Amino acid sequence: MHHPGEIELQRRVGMTRAWGSGRVGADIPPVAADFLAAQRLVVIGAADDDGAVWAGPLAGPPGFARASGSRTVVVDREPVDHDPLGALFATERDIGMLAIEPASRRRMRINGRARQSGGALVLHTEQVYANCPKYIQTRTVVDGDEPTATTVRTSTSLDADQRAWVTAADTFFIATRAPGLGADCSHRGGGPGFVTVAGDRLTWPDYVGNSMFMTLGNLELDPRAGLLFLDWERGATLQLTGRARADWDGERAAAVPGAQRMVDFDVERVVQIAGLALPRWVFGAYSKFNPGNP
Repeated sequence: MHHPGEIELQRRVGMTRAWGSGRVGADIPPVAADFLAAQRLVVIGAADDDGAVWAGPLAGPPGFARASGSRTVVVDREPVDHDPLGALFATERDIGMLAIEPASRRRMRINGRARQSGGALVLHTEQVYANCPKYIQTRTVVDGDEPTATTVRTSTSLDADQRAWVTAADTFFIATRAPGLGADCSHRGGGPGFVTVAGDRLTWPDYVGNSMFMTLGNLELDPRAGLLFLDWERGATLQLTGRARADWDGERAAAVPGAQRMVDFDVERVVQIAGLALPRWVFGAYSKFNPGNP
């Protein structure tokens, strides 16, 4: 099925050959199954019953996420109770999943339908494909993923510490969904400061990608989105839900190195969780693709 949001954006940038999620296969190739089984972290995204979209992490030892057959993924973890995604998969719903290995700058997207089953998340795939290594900063896992006392903070706006967290970040994850076309979860990276904050509006540059426009194509049809910022060293998460739109003003983009266009995101709800059983990561190096990176 062709995605009308993707096709519209490809037309807007002058592409004469439409391509995108409609051409992505549903089967899990052996190389993809091997990659998935080696991962410590996946990020998932879904819409809640009110239509708000959230992104959140699932983590475990290698093998906690694995292929089971050619079109099924089993994840031996569920979102924690405090996570806005926590109770959603009691019933089957659209899901976007991103498996990422920062150390090798490899990532893979797996989209489909998922439901909780016996303490696991079972995903039936509809789209499986690898992404390029652009804008991924290298990080390696170290020991220390035991949970500590969990604290949860919720609000409808960002506080000063959360704004500082966002503006210092070199990576975040974004979940989107278009009705009838499924959910998607993607990675965004750049140099620290590539995301700016003014009040409760986040803005970031949309850099050169694969021209599939899966994220922006979904936003073209439904502006609701979820963002996830990780505290890689301490195992904390900052989850935001709100509405995003791409700004195609060329003059505005030209003022930001590497930007093809700008994306604005207005925060509606905030969930910050500390003390999670997430891997701890040590920073390695910035991506050579980050605009302005030495």
